Amino acid sequence: MLLRLAYLTVTQAFAVVRLLPMSDRDKDAEILTLRHQISVLQRQLGKDRVRFTPGDRAFLAALLHRLPSEVLRRVRLLVRPDTVLRWHRDLVARRHAAVSRPKRSGRPRTVRSIRLMVLRLGRENPGWGYRRIHGELLVLGIKVAASASTIWEILQEAGIAPAPERASSTWAAFLRSQADALLACDFLETVTLSGARLYVFAVIEHASRRIRILGATAYPSASWVKQTAKNLVMDLEDAGCRARFLIRDRDGKFPSLFDAVLAEVGIEVVPSGVRMPRMNSIMERWVQTCRRELLDRTLIWNQRHLLHALREFEDFYNSHRPHQGIDNARPLHPLPVPNSDPEQIARLDIRRRERLGGILHEYQNAA
Repeated sequence: MLLRLAYLTVTQAFAVVRLLPMSDRDKDAEILTLRHQISVLQRQLGKDRVRFTPGDRAFLAALLHRLPSEVLRRVRLLVRPDTVLRWHRDLVARRHAAVSRPKRSGRPRTVRSIRLMVLRLGRENPGWGYRRIHGELLVLGIKVAASASTIWEILQEAGIAPAPERASSTWAAFLRSQADALLACDFLETVTLSGARLYVFAVIEHASRRIRILGATAYPSASWVKQTAKNLVMDLEDAGCRARFLIRDRDGKFPSLFDAVLAEVGIEVVPSGVRMPRMNSIMERWVQTCRRELLDRTLIWNQRHLLHALREFEDFYNSHRPHQGIDNARPLHPLPVPNSDPEQIARLDIRRRERLGGILHEYQNAA
């Protein structure tokens, strides 16, 4: 708009210079010609209106605002005289608003480090409301404002929901918080070369991802499942594992005696939802891994052959295979110290060990 207004001012200034050598008769003739052209334009437009740009309005308002209303009514214009006066009032109002606008509105913006601390407290403590966060900042010696409304504004701008909505625990959050005391189990089906169907029962620890294969049978009766529960309890006692919960699906292979045996040692059974495998996602992931890395690549002859392959895979899974869920560590062994010796890195000597006839590969540094 300012550029358009400057252009109009310059062009009209040259027009005034052009009128200086003209006589009054020539000026009157030009005025009559322009008035007639305006009449022709209005007749052609009919009910349509001429659209003026903001620069045109500002220029006409500045040029005609000093003329009295009676003179304006006699001037031939494309708009009414009241419209020209309104344009001038708007121009003055905008100029006054631009001059009077304060450079900074409201209180100064909160320091970035304090804003980051507020967001950190909100994300790490879902049950804390903005008043609780405000109090925690005061305990830390950080004064944000006289009221807690500033905390509310910071959380709202970051898209953090109010405390009642954030405090609701999800299934994933429950699993993470209870990982050290959480187990999961499931049955895995496979078929031998003779067509016999075998059922494998396995249990996994959420915290360490350690897998325990408790047995395989063609007939998972109630007594067999109960015995596997007793074997599990003894294995946990020998390993010093203090589990409190065990997640299982609602498969009919689990009798009430299975839950009773675990309840005697303080392990609560948590059944997953109906047709909701994601509630037991870690165990389902191990079943997928076992199929992809072992069973889909092995021809199982009988139950004895299956147990041998599963024992080898159990040892490989717990002792060597890295797991992304625990930062690529192994369930029974942490990650070694990275090798930082340039000479050893330049002369790597890695040996491969084959297991189950080459189905599984283990790589180790040569002694």
